Amino acid sequence: MSLCLVRMVLMKTHFARKEDYGNNRCWYHVDASGKVLGRLATRVAVALMGKDRVDYTPHVDTGAFVIVTNARDIHLTGSKLKDKTYKHYSGYPGGLKERSVEEMLRKRPEFVIRESVRRMLPKSKLGKKMLKKLKVYAGPRHPHTYHKPQELEV
Repeated sequence: MSLCLVRMVLMKTHFARKEDYGNNRCWYHVDASGKVLGRLATRVAVALMGKDRVDYTPHVDTGAFVIVTNARDIHLTGSKLKDKTYKHYSGYPGGLKERSVEEMLRKRPEFVIRESVRRMLPKSKLGKKMLKKLKVYAGPRHPHTYHKPQELEV
């Protein structure tokens, strides 16, 4: 038997199970002040999916909880503050509403980060479960100090 065949026989593939990830998940904290929106959202989405872990399995939620503070101080490059818009259609004639990112950052800064992360997650029931683990706050305070979150590098 060749060495290559022996190695293939001895290797095992580990598939994570949802039972292994009950209430003992990691908690991360990200301070969004001065960070670029796209780069922050990408890093947060990877942590929520669990792709930064060794035991990542696509069909199991292996990700961590992520707390984002100072959402109102996020930075956008170029002229996105004026040009980028969020559209919402009510379903009625003339019911299309458009708001710029600048207006949304003034009114609902949490929405901007949550929406950019949501669009990077899987479009399925699993993606909705992952998004529930994202906690976004406009100011510097959050009520999750009990979990002792670690700082997440962006």
